[in-house]
Amino acid sequence: MTKAEFLDRLAADNRVGSKRAASDALDSVLDAITDTLSGGGEVSFTGFGKFHVAERGPRQGVNPRTGERITIPGGKVPRFSAGSALKTKVKGG
Repeated sequence: MTKAEFLDRLAADNRVGSKRAASDALDSVLDAITDTLSGGGEVSFTGFGKFHVAERGPRQGVNPRTGERITIPGGKVPRFSAGSALKTKVKGG
């Protein structure tokens, strides 16, 4: 599902109203999650899941042009862990 398709689905919900309102709400939620994660925090929605920042260590890689082995530096990466209610719903329960 693309962002546009998602916004169409949100706009069809009577609680949201218009596509413009859906777009503003989605942008606001995504900005809040992004700002929290970039500050090193985590965002947790009970039953749905948790967004958090994980530390990735350095790893070995190969330069595809030269075949030379290189070290890829580690860093922080965003992660999502699904909650129990989401897992149950996806499994069909």
